[in-house]
Amino acid sequence: MKYLENRKYVIQGIFLLVGIVYAVRLFYIQVIDSSYKQAAETNAIKTIIQYPFRGLIYDREGKLLVQNTPVYDLMVVPKEVKQLDTLRLSNLLELPLEDVRERLKKARSFSYVQPSIFYQKLTTQDLAHIQDNLIDFPGFYINARTARGYPHQSLSHALGYIAEISPKQLEDSTYRGYRPGDYIGKSGIEMEYEQYLMGKRGVKYKMVNVRGVEKGPFKEGAYDTLSVAGKNLVSTIDLDLQAYGEHLMNGAKGSIVAIEPATGEILTYISAPFYDPNLFTGKDYGKNYMQLLQDKDKTMFNRPIMADQNPPGSIFKLVQALIALEEGVISPATQFACNKALVNCHPHPSPLDLYGAVQHSCNPWFFQAYRMLLNQGKSKNTFTDTSIGLKDWREQVLTFGFGQKLGIDIPGEKKGIIASPELYDRVYGKNRWKYSTIYSLSIGQGELGVTPLQMANFMAIVANRGYYVTPHIIRSVGEDGKPLKEYQERHHTSVDPKHYEPIVEGMAEVVRAGTARRANLSKVGIEVCGKTGTAQNPQGPDHAVFVAFAPKVNPKIAIAVYVEHGKWGGQSAAPIAGLMIEQYLTDTVTIKEQEKWVLSREYLNIKSK
Repeated sequence: MKYLENRKYVIQGIFLLVGIVYAVRLFYIQVIDSSYKQAAETNAIKTIIQYPFRGLIYDREGKLLVQNTPVYDLMVVPKEVKQLDTLRLSNLLELPLEDVRERLKKARSFSYVQPSIFYQKLTTQDLAHIQDNLIDFPGFYINARTARGYPHQSLSHALGYIAEISPKQLEDSTYRGYRPGDYIGKSGIEMEYEQYLMGKRGVKYKMVNVRGVEKGPFKEGAYDTLSVAGKNLVSTIDLDLQAYGEHLMNGAKGSIVAIEPATGEILTYISAPFYDPNLFTGKDYGKNYMQLLQDKDKTMFNRPIMADQNPPGSIFKLVQALIALEEGVISPATQFACNKALVNCHPHPSPLDLYGAVQHSCNPWFFQAYRMLLNQGKSKNTFTDTSIGLKDWREQVLTFGFGQKLGIDIPGEKKGIIASPELYDRVYGKNRWKYSTIYSLSIGQGELGVTPLQMANFMAIVANRGYYVTPHIIRSVGEDGKPLKEYQERHHTSVDPKHYEPIVEGMAEVVRAGTARRANLSKVGIEVCGKTGTAQNPQGPDHAVFVAFAPKVNPKIAIAVYVEHGKWGGQSAAPIAGLMIEQYLTDTVTIKEQEKWVLSREYLNIKSK
């Protein structure tokens, strides 16, 4: 019994000790620590996100391409919303009543106590209209941030756009740290360089009373953090050349890509039709986006890196000749007759050597050269011999950057199509196809597909006599930075530099006295080397292609022009390239007759001969 009586005192002592602890803690909260008293008096701590300034983007000469403009988001904390007059709020914001209710429902599903965006991208004018009325809507407040603005209406497909992060992205660990309502690069440079452009968010904690009136920083700002601005980017783009190219392509479909051969820097990146990037800013972003997405002209289609299904046409004859020279199956003096029984061709002198074949784009000449390249007698079985030859040919073609992604710093690049023995085995069966089955490859048709970017890069290779630097559109991250490491390395082809000279000479004759005379700039002392092409199109008029570089010695620009439904490269694509080259190298245009021809758009209605 005495044992039980002692245990009673122990239990009473424990209760007494707990009571003392609670009393002391209560005394500390109510008397000593004023922050709790202040919080109780003022009712709430409001968290305000400080969005950083997103990095700016400049052209190669320092002209501003992308800037930041002030916008305002209407935020809501559902817990603080009291006796909401939804009809009045609907009228104030000029939103349908059901939309207001749906937005409030979405905010509650995100968090009952945390702020979220109720209405985004309010302009300064919008803010002036509603700000004085917000006092009647507890739980709602304005948060300032910046949105993208574009002082020039150029380069839309390359720059890309930013938009609110999607719920799917928020579930992805790649986007850890982002919150609902944050903006993120969705395409182009904005997406590729998101980690540099985004900066770092800051946060402020403020005390507010029950009426939403701010009473000052919490703990005198001890827990506040400053935002850190994103890094600026300096692009490789020549804005003046870009704008001129868009002027020339306005009303047409196709693309222009121009590259500085020695560095791989992209001077011009045009996908036509194009759009004003300012359409993707402001409250009408969603409506504008859907209109462009559903456009019958496929305005949102990024042609320079995505249009990989069309064959390259005659420009690919240069690749065939280079590999044939490397393999030793032809020489610059090799002659073939223009035998139209093999494949059709247009009138020109015959027979021709390599220089003449390039100048006149002789189909039978390349038919015979390509046959010698594939059928080198490595097997007595003609089917096996062709398969071996095609495999070896393909390996060399890949060194030119075809059939693979080049690695440009814009997302969405396609790799194109380069025929392989495995492809034909699937289509015809093993040992059931030979050269006569696939001869269309010799003239750039058949199972070939290249992007306009790959075409321009090929011209950079010829201009450099055998190598390329991965094409890129950002010169430096930060004004004093350098390109990323992958955009400084040279990639050499399988063809010895000595074999490029006869090709270059033939290309010079194409422009001087061949199919690309409309690109001739000899009057201003510039020797242009080029090659025209026609990409067959079963769905309508053929597409026109022209690739070139200039000057012939110490080249400064390599260019590819692709005009959908332009029919002949010499009449539609070549004059555009000539104008672009002269503009870039001389900062002026003297071949006004060619400019007038291009701007007339008559080439889009050329009647078949």
